[in-house]
Amino acid sequence: MNVKPLRQRIQAADSQVPIILAVEDDLDNLLFISHALIFLKFDFITARESKTAFNLATKYEIDLVLLDLVLPEISGFELASQLRKNVSTQNMPIIAVSGLAKQQDYNHALSLGCNDYLCKPYLIDELETKIYQHLPHDKKS
Repeated sequence: MNVKPLRQRIQAADSQVPIILAVEDDLDNLLFISHALIFLKFDFITARESKTAFNLATKYEIDLVLLDLVLPEISGFELASQLRKNVSTQNMPIIAVSGLAKQQDYNHALSLGCNDYLCKPYLIDELETKIYQHLPHDKKS
């Protein structure tokens, strides 16, 4: 029997509006991504470290995660792996958003379960394209 843990839906003005979890430890980068998501009219929550991000992802119905890979204590690589191993988050789309620009970093992120990779610095149009590519079909406008 497949038992799915109870998870709460964050209340959005419209239940069809996707909820994005942005995980970023650098305050300037967090402010940029927050403003970009506001500009793109997405509802979102933020976390500055992996433990908080994991707790939010398992407690709430998150539609997509934007994940910095270089985080204190538990790296974004490890968080991606943990999210893939958890029954309630294993299918949640994860887009790595990182300043790590080597092909091996890209390959490593994808091998741990990230669906895509966006290299910093990026344009808001690039962020929007990646988000819409990976949102669940019922959350696309």
